[in-house]
Amino acid sequence: MLPWLMERGEVPAAEVADRFKLTQDELKADLELVAMCGLPPFVDELIDVFIDEGTVFVGVPRLFTRPLRLNSVEAFELLTAGRAAMELPGADADGPLARGLAKLATALGEAADGEASVLVDLDRPPLTDAVVGAAERNERISVEYWSASSDELSERTITPHQVYADRGNWYVTASDERSGDVRTFRIDRIESIVASGVFDDERPADLPRPGEWFADGSVPRATMRFSPSARWVLERYPVDDIGEPDDQGRVIAVVPVATQRWLERVLVRLGQDVEVLEPASVAALGPSAAGRVLERYRRS
Repeated sequence: MLPWLMERGEVPAAEVADRFKLTQDELKADLELVAMCGLPPFVDELIDVFIDEGTVFVGVPRLFTRPLRLNSVEAFELLTAGRAAMELPGADADGPLARGLAKLATALGEAADGEASVLVDLDRPPLTDAVVGAAERNERISVEYWSASSDELSERTITPHQVYADRGNWYVTASDERSGDVRTFRIDRIESIVASGVFDDERPADLPRPGEWFADGSVPRATMRFSPSARWVLERYPVDDIGEPDDQGRVIAVVPVATQRWLERVLVRLGQDVEVLEPASVAALGPSAAGRVLERYRRS
């Protein structure tokens, strides 16, 4: 956003928000954060940006007038992140990002024959391209979708809007006819797709950001304390907030609970490595589920 703004000097805030698909509040929050960034000692080397009477004003600090210097680790991280972005739907193989990555790879000493020293392969489920195509056309599709919570296949009619990868999985955010709301589906759980030939005229105005889970607060939360051996859960599943580790390496996290069955499985699997702090209504789910499993085992 900053280079784009610096080229123009001053731009109506509404135009900036529309250009970068932000709400006015999100734009204000981003620019307030940017205004606190700069070079040490952070006195006269801050980025000069502010909003006045609905217009964004941006100066060009010295930070952006000097060539960017990266150490080898920073350059490697940037190259890896950039190549991951090139795997996403809509990436232009001949666009500015691709050209910049090629220059960066040369600076890092990649072989002149073009063989990449850093390979990023985001394995796509077979139906990803079909879902991307439907999203581009704003076309309704009928899908057979496997639900992990119920272990059942169901037929859904959805209109895909955005496709993205998060934590190694591919997802589609879509308008779901059955619920009448926007839902997120894992593409590898879609068993089949049938195009309807029906195209929606409009897209929802406020789509969730890719990777932003349960932002509307409709899903209940649980506050839990995780031991070090159980913290893999916080990397695999969506989390609202993670606290600092205590002297035993345990952390307290706020976790969305999509279904009670999911939480029971997690609690049974982790056992004493996790403790539900609140709400009290779910604290007994783990022991209760473990008791049912034990009873079933005894009967078998």
